[in-house]
Parts: sequence; C-alpha cells; structure tokens
Amino acid sequence: MNMIKDYEMVIGLEVHCELGTNTKIFCGCPTSFGAEPNTQCCPVCMGMPGTLPVLNKQVVEYAIKAGMATNCTIARYSKQDRKNYFYPDLPKAYQISQYDLPLCEHGWLEIESENGTKKIGITRIHIEEDAGKLVHVPGKGTMVDCNRCGVPLIEIVSEPDIRSAEEAVAYFKKLRAIILYTGISDCKMQEGSMRCDVNLSVRKKGTEKFGTRTEMKNLNSFTFIQKAIEYEYKRQVEEIEKGGVIVQETRRYDQSSGKTYSMRKKEDANDYRYFPDPDLAPIVMPEEKLKELKASIPTLPDERKKKYVDSFGLTPYDAELITNDMATADYFEEAASETEYPKILANLIIAEVMKLYDTENGSIVIAPSHMAQIAEMQGNGDINSSVAKKIIKSLRDNDGDAREYVKENNLGQINDEALLRSYINEAVEKNPKSAADYKKGKTAAAKAIMGQVMSKTQGRGNPILIDRLLTEILNSLK
Repeated sequence: MNMIKDYEMVIGLEVHCELGTNTKIFCGCPTSFGAEPNTQCCPVCMGMPGTLPVLNKQVVEYAIKAGMATNCTIARYSKQDRKNYFYPDLPKAYQISQYDLPLCEHGWLEIESENGTKKIGITRIHIEEDAGKLVHVPGKGTMVDCNRCGVPLIEIVSEPDIRSAEEAVAYFKKLRAIILYTGISDCKMQEGSMRCDVNLSVRKKGTEKFGTRTEMKNLNSFTFIQKAIEYEYKRQVEEIEKGGVIVQETRRYDQSSGKTYSMRKKEDANDYRYFPDPDLAPIVMPEEKLKELKASIPTLPDERKKKYVDSFGLTPYDAELITNDMATADYFEEAASETEYPKILANLIIAEVMKLYDTENGSIVIAPSHMAQIAEMQGNGDINSSVAKKIIKSLRDNDGDAREYVKENNLGQINDEALLRSYINEAVEKNPKSAADYKKGKTAAAKAIMGQVMSKTQGRGNPILIDRLLTEILNSLK
C-alpha cells in the first residue's frame, strides 16, 4: 500500500443546484418537491412538437447572483444551446444548456482546512434544465416521472485544483453555504436540490501531466463524496500499478458496498453535438441590472468569517465550520451577543451542538441565550467543560435556563483548594504504583490519579486547579 503515497489525486467537481423558483425554466409548471408523479409537467417541459420555450427571468438573475457571490466574471451577452443525447427520463432527447457562452466564468472561492487557506478556481456557472427521474419498481420494471423535467439548474464547474477528499468536501460545503446565503436555492441534498459529479484522475507526485479521469455521478452527501473519492483513488492507483489502463468513463458510487462501478463510456463535448437553441433569444444583461443584482447579495460566509476571527478571536478553521451553515452562524451570533466568552461558545457549538443536531435539516432546540449562559458560566469558572457538555446534552430535549439547571442539579464547579487537595492526597495514597511511576519520569501516570479525583468530585472539580495541585503533591513525594 506504500505505492499510494507515490501518487496524488486531481479532482474537479461539477455541482448541480436546483434554483428556488416557483416555476420551471421554460414553462409555468410548478417546481414543488414530492408531488405525485407526472402531475407537474406540460407539453413544453415534455418537449412536445410545436411547443416553444419561454425563459424564466428569475433563473438568469439567480445564476448571476451565484456567479457574483463566487467572484465570477458575468457575461453581458450569452446564449443557450441544445445538448443532444437520449435518456429515458429526457422525453425530447436534448437538454437546453449553455456551451461556449455561459453566464458566469473565471471565479473562485476559498476553503479552510487544518493546513490553512486554499483558493479553488471556478471555471464557469451556466443555466440548464433538469431531466426527469427513473423509478425502478421491483417486479414491475422502470417507470418515468417527468415532474423534474425543466426544473431550473445551475451547473458550477470547478477547476481541477482539489487534491484530497477532505478538500473536495470542504469545497462542496463552502459552495453550499454561499448558495444558501444568497437565497437562490434550499440546497436540500436529500431531495436532490444539490448534488455533484466528481471528476478524478491520479498522477505520480511531481509530474505535471494529468491522468485519465473518471466521473462519478450524482453524489448527494458529504460522506458519500468522501468515500467515493477515497475508493476511486485507490482503485485507479492499483490499476496503474498492475499495468492496467484507466478508461475515461462515467461511474456510479454504490452506498452499500462503498465501491464505484462503471456505467458507460464518458462522452466528450463533440458527442453531444451542441448547437444554439433556435427558439431562444440571446441573453443580454444591462449594466444597471448587474448593479442591482450585486446590491441584493447579502453578507456572505467569508465576510462573517473575517468578523469571527477579528472580533471574536476564533481560528479561521473554526470560523469556517460555523459560517458554512447559515442557521448555525445566525445562532452563534445571537448567542455571542450575550456572553463575554464567544470563543468558548464557538468551541461548545462545534464540539457538542453540531454533534447533537442535524443542522442541515432542523433547528437547534436550545435557545441562544441559554447557550450563552453555559459559555458564560464556563468562562467565569462556575462550571468546567465536562459539566458544560453535560448541560447541553440534558437541555437538547427539554430546553431551559442553564443557570437554574446547574443549581437544581448541584453542578457548580468545585474550586475549594483545601477540599481538592484532600481528594488528591486520598487518591495518591490509593494509587502508590501510579505515584511511583510518575516519580520515575512516566508523567502520563498522573492521568489515572487525575481521573479518580474527577470521579470523586462527580466531574465538578476544577481540572486546571486539580492538575496544578496534583503536580505539586506528586513532585513533593520522596
């Protein structure tokens, strides 16, 4: 497996995001999720002969806002093209998309990882219509639901700047955050509102030439993106090392097995036979309209992140984790306004609250003011970090005043030096081997004694004070 270390992965993502318009891109059919099959389609979105598409103005505006939020150059003139291919869920056998003149180009966004900040380029953002959906019914065959035909999409294509599964997930999270902040989509991955295709190739470290890429289609969760990339990277390296050849193809990721499987040979642009759609006029954007759209974009994640770093003392990495979900960032800001310890608050939200709540699909039950109380009590030394975690877990189902909870359950931190010293002396006497090991230079032996003292205090002892007193007492032993 050492051969894996000799290679690096090269990744680009194609993210498809359904726009939150009330009607489809070229007709008046609704776009609501979960309707009965084939109840939200008409001759236009079904591509019936003799029908004419009419472009939804809001689709263009939403796409431009996405481009502006990701530092793209916005085209003053663009057009729409027919992308010809046949799938069972695309009745008219072509998709209206954009080919050589997209709405947005040459953008970028920054991701934050434990290794620091990295800029990922965005090649283009273009508008297009979604296809339908195949429904596989065991024993009956495959049926087609055309409700999704004509639902407006933007496709966001990154540069091949991503070098790890972790960077790919960070990019996808950041892009999702930006889209959510702009308000142009709900980005509900479980409903297919946001999904991505992963283009991945491998090459020997130190080489410039790209390898042959494969494309993994329609990944709709952070976990699946990470696992699919890790498996496909390993598969390609092993294939090359045994003398095989990587084939340019489209693959699917199977969630149950954790593996990728070949679907079909990968098409190139020439296979799609693009040509300008004859039924749709070019898109011309006046400068005044662009200024109006620019002014409508709210505060974005990076601006909030800078505020959290500069004003609240958060690390860039922690600030990115919080701002990647707008609801969590709103929650943090409201709670931070009621405590003098925003850094402790951020740590509690990242370490505890994000584990307890599905912030993608639900809200945090604990009131921001109560979370601020927990941070304030920990910052003032009224409770320790272990008790803070215990309070959060207790209040997640039955929210209430955190200070009252501490009083009612006698959870206040023990800061009595004489009392703690007596507990430490008792623990040292009961653990002579640990004490002897410590004197021999095995400092880790003190952890066993520390654990017994914390147990004696039912987790309420001041850990910093206990650690100081324990070190003092152990060092005084002969």
